[in-house]
Amino acid sequence: MRLRFKRRRFGQLAIASSLGAILESCVRKTQAQRKPQSNTSSAISPDPSSFVDVKLRINGVEHALKIEPRVTLLDVLRERLNLTGSKKGCDHGQCGACTVLVDGQRINSCLTFAIMHTDAAITTIEGLAQGEKLHPMQAAFIARDAFQCGYCTPGQICSAVGLVNEKHAKSDADIRELMSGNICRCGAYPNIVNAVRDVLEGKKDAAV
Repeated sequence: MRLRFKRRRFGQLAIASSLGAILESCVRKTQAQRKPQSNTSSAISPDPSSFVDVKLRINGVEHALKIEPRVTLLDVLRERLNLTGSKKGCDHGQCGACTVLVDGQRINSCLTFAIMHTDAAITTIEGLAQGEKLHPMQAAFIARDAFQCGYCTPGQICSAVGLVNEKHAKSDADIRELMSGNICRCGAYPNIVNAVRDVLEGKKDAAV
């Protein structure tokens, strides 16, 4: 009887101890949630002294900005200037959706810092057309139905314009190779090649 009583008593003490530990853990969690997260917010808040003044010439307009040196050109275009035509796809320079022109040459804007281009002429998809008149490459993409969902299209068009400027493409195979850095998940590649070829050949009937 005494042994059975001792075992029962020991079990009751163990249960009480476990419940006490659980209650104490709950109290600690509640107190932690009530405390202001000042340390966390200060850790992720940018240091005002780290900002620099830059001037960027985009689509013929000069923009004076105060940014962190680590900010990419793509983020400046989309987040600061609301030029959202350039898309953020992979953010690793592999899909080409963020392609823009810098001094006429195509680059992946997600891989370059904005402060590196203070003396350059930056052109995005929004700056290709002249008022209501489309750029020949834009008109060719429409005429050839060279897009479906349209997400990659701004980068495709800017890349194609850069390709024409480079003057290296002499055949469809060259176009496919030189446009290989721009991915189209919809698979509109044949029509993209046709549109680029129309512009290379100077076809006027591609315009709309």
